[in-house]
Amino acid sequence: MTTSHISSSFTSSRILPVRRLRPVPRRSRVLTVQAKIREIFMPALSSTMTEGKIVSWTKSEGDRLSKGESVVVVESDKADMDVESFHDGILAAIVVSEGESAPVGAAIAFLAETEEEVSMAKAKAESTSSGGGTAAPSGGSATAVETDGKVASTPTVAAPTPAVTAVAEGPKKIVATPQAKKLAKQHKVDISKVVGTGPYGRITPEDIEAAAGIQSKKPTPAPVAQAAAAPAKPATAATASASLPPPLPGSSVVPFTTMQGAVSKNMMESLSVPTFRVGYPVTTDALDALYAKLKPKGVTMTVLLAKAAAMALAQHPIVNASCKDGKSFSYNSSINIAIAVAMDGGLITPVLQDADKSDLYLLSEKWKELVKKARAKQLSPNEYNSGTFTLSNLGMFGVDRFDAILPPGQGAIMAVGASKPTVSADKDGFFSVKNKMLVNVTADHRIIYGADLAAFLETFAKIVENPDSLTL
Repeated sequence: MTTSHISSSFTSSRILPVRRLRPVPRRSRVLTVQAKIREIFMPALSSTMTEGKIVSWTKSEGDRLSKGESVVVVESDKADMDVESFHDGILAAIVVSEGESAPVGAAIAFLAETEEEVSMAKAKAESTSSGGGTAAPSGGSATAVETDGKVASTPTVAAPTPAVTAVAEGPKKIVATPQAKKLAKQHKVDISKVVGTGPYGRITPEDIEAAAGIQSKKPTPAPVAQAAAAPAKPATAATASASLPPPLPGSSVVPFTTMQGAVSKNMMESLSVPTFRVGYPVTTDALDALYAKLKPKGVTMTVLLAKAAAMALAQHPIVNASCKDGKSFSYNSSINIAIAVAMDGGLITPVLQDADKSDLYLLSEKWKELVKKARAKQLSPNEYNSGTFTLSNLGMFGVDRFDAILPPGQGAIMAVGASKPTVSADKDGFFSVKNKMLVNVTADHRIIYGADLAAFLETFAKIVENPDSLTL
């Protein structure tokens, strides 16, 4: 029975047919080699930088570059920085020469991959110059210095150049406003033959009307009234510039440097913040004695004051806070003391980071390094734009009191005057002479109130008058 069972099971089983898979013929793809011409953009070297000035090109046209190699020195609003190449290639064409400026994101040079592409890069550079430059890319232009210039996939605005050059180089993208395209279709105008007069060669409705021989309808009474009302600010600016008195005979007009322009911009921004000022006299006899002991070890009075301010801020975090949007404020987790340093043709504020947690000697060494880099305009962005509280010390120049302007993005700034002998009376009516300095603090009244600032200054005065805690 076992045998018959096995036999019947074999005879009842079915053999499934096997389907042969025929190989699918591969589609042949034609590999096309596209030229790699990369645009070197003006980088954003700081959060406040809107344009940069070319200090010097470390490479010349025709030089071969390696990835990571310095190609140009750019002057930002705070420092001079080397800009490195992100790719290997040949510096084919320089668009922005030494001493000239360009907005962040604008093309300043072109990089070719091979010798054969150098001429193409030069032609692209010439068309960029004649067409008013390349549009600055939005978004990630702060970190990317170079982008690929492939013909098929480049996001840069190289398309408007056909509106300037008359030589056709194949199919080109028409850049026109929607209204211009509608008018072109309505009046049967070949839009590809119209030269755009808008930004970067964009074709406007006026260009279509001119090509169709139609008089523009804009000069009607209502639009004129609107147009006259809209540019109120430019008209005011023009009136203000026209009302300026002419320069005096023999005088010369000196344009702002990049740093001076940045300082001017920051000062104008600070005018929009409601501030108030509080002054406080501080006895400095004990601090002067401590400074005399520590000075041979490289400790400066500025560092002592910065350390004292940081320790006081740790007890009053609201004075270390900041309000940037006018709707909320933030408590800063770090106490970073920015200290104003005068430079030839400008002002910069190197930052002592975590000043409340570092000892005096480490702070002094760090401060010397920062000042040296600031004089050489070699500070990195994090070394001058990360401050949460600013200290300005003019006491070293004999200034007894002054007010400081609040930097944008910070809650308060302290102005320290000179320490001078002052006659004072104690509670028993006895007179004595003590060294005192006047400290004025300017604060953002949206987040810091009078009582907050008074309490902070009282703590600061106690630390200065009993400075043993500064050396701990």
